[in-house]
Amino acid sequence: MSEWSLQNLPRQQGRLAVVTGANSGIGEVTAVELARAGAEVVLAGRSADKVRAAAD
Repeated sequence: MSEWSLQNLPRQQGRLAVVTGANSGIGEVTAVELARAGAEVVLAGRSADKVRAAAD
């Protein structure tokens, strides 16, 4: 089994990802990296204001 890393993250073009806890921490980093890989990302979190800030 290969180890996961950002370097071997496959292209996510045409995929939709829903990331919970996306307003900070590991959820925010996950959302950013999925978007960089080409995914359309939906951010979810408990605070709408914090989610909006993370989306910027």
